[in-house]
Amino acid sequence: MSKHHRLAILILIGCAGCLSESRQEVVVYTALDRDFSEPMFAEFTEKTGIRVLAKYDTESTKTVGLTSRIISEADHPRCDVFWNNEILHTLRLKKLGLLAAYETPVAADYPAKYYESTWHGFAARARVILVNRKLLGDEAGPTSIQDLVDPRWKKRVGIAKPLFGTTATQFAVLFASWGEEKATEFARQVHDNAEILSGNKQVAMAVSRGQIVWGLTDTDDALVEIERGGPVEIVLPDQEEGSGTLLIPNTVGIIRGAPHPEAAQQFVDYVLSADVEAQLAAGRSGQIPLNRQVTVQSRAVPGEFIDAQVDYAAAADAWETASRVLRDIFARP
Repeated sequence: MSKHHRLAILILIGCAGCLSESRQEVVVYTALDRDFSEPMFAEFTEKTGIRVLAKYDTESTKTVGLTSRIISEADHPRCDVFWNNEILHTLRLKKLGLLAAYETPVAADYPAKYYESTWHGFAARARVILVNRKLLGDEAGPTSIQDLVDPRWKKRVGIAKPLFGTTATQFAVLFASWGEEKATEFARQVHDNAEILSGNKQVAMAVSRGQIVWGLTDTDDALVEIERGGPVEIVLPDQEEGSGTLLIPNTVGIIRGAPHPEAAQQFVDYVLSADVEAQLAAGRSGQIPLNRQVTVQSRAVPGEFIDAQVDYAAAADAWETASRVLRDIFARP
């Protein structure tokens, strides 16, 4: 065998070793809180031997920041899987053609409205009212998100600034379902009537500490204050027939051109499994299972309730207009 042939064989063997090694990791950009996602990553690695390289971002802008990073890396993707804690910006990536199609075998266990070939929803949070029982006393409490603009709650109610996260998603849903004129007027009234706080966690804390009577927040943040022993309780808003409480699912999608596509598919199958949804439902975040095979109920919302019928794609389409309007309104003091 010639010297050149031996060299070529050694290079091929070396490349095969590199390929094998690269398949043993998956890069996940995640907007789910580290406390909730890290145990899932560890379990996935234990089951598959595939190491998870996780990228997090800051609390207030994490979804937007990770989305922007994926867009900036479009020509040379570094991320394999985007695990988002909401849906709006996942659909933005889909519209930009940055998500790869993958027909996971687990999809059949979910309602059709929670998945397409390029993204899959699971483990939802509900947008709920958190009430301070002591401050409310015998007063009739809020029952709808539209109570945010009721003058009797002026500066006694709170909401996160709707420029990021689930509050932004909720307003995008309103712009899509109500139309720009009605949703804009509602946003103006919310700005003038409510205390505007930096995030959903801050809203829940303000209710628990008695700084406001009630606020609109997410179930996971509400649960934290309940378990701290605060005088608070969850109220599911808009439970009349034809309305409903907004659910915002986690979403997962594989990035187009992902460096580790096979590992990415294994990770998607894992997070959509009934076992993971059951863990997220029973765990500290109290996520609401969407997988039909899950029998465990969310600790945050243990019973049946009316969930809002939402066109998430329409909400994503409405976001550009909604974000422009909301920035103008909520940039004001």
